Amino acid sequence: MLILVLFAVNYQIIDNYLVNSFNAEESAIVERIIDGDTIEAGNKTIRLLGINTPERGEKYYQEAKDFLGKEILNKSIFLGYGKEREDKYHRTLAYVFLEEENIDIKIVENGFANYYFPSGRDKYYYRFKEAWEKCIKNNKNLCEKSEDKCSQCMILTYSGEIATLKNICAFSCSIEAWIIKGEGRKIFDLPNISMEQDEQVEINVEKQDTLFLRDKENKLVLWKSY
Repeated sequence: MLILVLFAVNYQIIDNYLVNSFNAEESAIVERIIDGDTIEAGNKTIRLLGINTPERGEKYYQEAKDFLGKEILNKSIFLGYGKEREDKYHRTLAYVFLEEENIDIKIVENGFANYYFPSGRDKYYYRFKEAWEKCIKNNKNLCEKSEDKCSQCMILTYSGEIATLKNICAFSCSIEAWIIKGEGRKIFDLPNISMEQDEQVEINVEKQDTLFLRDKENKLVLWKSY
C-alpha cells in the first residue's frame, strides 16, 4: 500500500512509466509545427492535449509556435492518449513526450498556453493545473499579472452560464477593452464602462470550466476554476 501511495504522488515516475510502456507505433518524427498546440508528425496532424495556445493574431501566438518548434521540430517524440483519440477536425489528440518529458505541460509552465480539458479531467489534469500555478508565480508571458490599479478591485463569480464581475474598491474602475476568456477559444467582451464601487456587470459566458479576466493590454487580472 505504501509503495502504491508513493507511486501515485510521484508524477515523474508515472511519466517515465508511460513513456517506457509505449510501443514502436506510438513514436513519430515531428515534420512541421502548425501553431503552438498543433503539429504534423508520422504523416498525421496532432492536436496537443491539455492545452490551448493563442490563435493567430493574438498576443504570444508566434512565441508559442516558436517555443514548440525549438523543443520538438525534427525530433522523435512519443504520443500518449487521453479519453478521445480524434477531434471533430479529424486531428489526432495526444500528449507529446520528448524522451521522458511531457511537452504539453512544459508549454503551460512557460506561459504559452492555459490548461484545457474539454472532454473532462483526466489523470494529468492536476499536473497541468500545477504548471499553470507555477507560471502564475513566475509571472511569465500569458501569466503576467495586470498592473492596472483596478486589477485588485475585481471579483468574478460564475453561476449557470452567467459570470458576474464586481468592483469592490472605493473608486471608479474603467474596464474598457477588458475581456473574459474561457479555457478554449471563446472570448467575451465586457462593456466599455467605468464601474463604481459595488457595481456589477453580468455577461453570458456559456458553460466554462475556467475563466480568465484580462485587461486592455491582455495581462491577467484574475482567473477562476469552477
